[in-house]
Amino acid sequence: MSTNKPLPTPTEISAPFWNGLKEGRLTIPQCTSCGHWIFFPRRHCDKCWSQDLTWKTVKGTGTLYTYTLTRIPTLPDFADEMPQKMAVVELDEGVRINTTLVGVDEAEIQVGMRVKPVFDTVKSDGTALLRFTAADKDMAERIDSTPAALAAAAEAAAAAPVADKRQVRFDDEAAMKSLVSETYSAWSNQIVVDQALIDEFAKLSGDDYWIHTDPERARKQSPFGGTIAHGALVQVLQSRLRIPLDYEVVGFNNMVNYGSDRLRFPAPVPAGSRIHARTRVKAVEKLPKGMQLTMEIVTHVVGSERPSVINDLVILYM
Repeated sequence: MSTNKPLPTPTEISAPFWNGLKEGRLTIPQCTSCGHWIFFPRRHCDKCWSQDLTWKTVKGTGTLYTYTLTRIPTLPDFADEMPQKMAVVELDEGVRINTTLVGVDEAEIQVGMRVKPVFDTVKSDGTALLRFTAADKDMAERIDSTPAALAAAAEAAAAAPVADKRQVRFDDEAAMKSLVSETYSAWSNQIVVDQALIDEFAKLSGDDYWIHTDPERARKQSPFGGTIAHGALVQVLQSRLRIPLDYEVVGFNNMVNYGSDRLRFPAPVPAGSRIHARTRVKAVEKLPKGMQLTMEIVTHVVGSERPSVINDLVILYM
């Protein structure tokens, strides 16, 4: 999850609702005069106009009133959530809440199905959003969708044992050329590109342009709605991405990074995004000095179809 994603700003009126979500509780106001439940939060009862309201904790169970699936993100920051299952849930108390569904497949969603709340922590300060899942799903009531937690989960998955790799000798031209493919590898582990990392790179490189280092100005003036990572930073981070390959080049004495035949930055990486990469062998050429392999490495923001970095890395095996 990108830290540039717009999040609700609690007001004096709505603060009890948002504070309750942080604690894993759903609280909504009820009119003391007529008993009517109220949502969205306001100062008065929308039935009898009384201002005598009391905030009360409810179970949060209800039914799915309506829903829609969105497949194109409104901002690059939402790419990791596609497709979003946006919904309106009618609580048993009668109020309706705009939300998103989690933990259910598209084919399982039905208007009228019973649902229950899921409290989703999205920021390190405890800020949480209210999601819902099917009532019969065995899903935790509280989940952690902070970028660090999501990256850690992906890291654990990437650490799973890998099957034995096919060994290819660097001087076997036919075997090396057999690696050339239009098909990409599986995805690597994930890295969170947060503002602290961007600031460190700005200090190291001297590129402290405001679109990278000034979140407040970037929110107001940037076409991306917030700060973005330097393209060079995202490229450098490729060395921290462990791409699972089903082969291993062996038998060489030296391996030299010859540079890049092509380097492009087609899409931004908003601060707080998770990135991952995959690769394919693009070309192999036998040279007097050894065997040259061109590997196309593409780095994406998680969930985005458009790469943020395309790097045709040239490696010489000797």
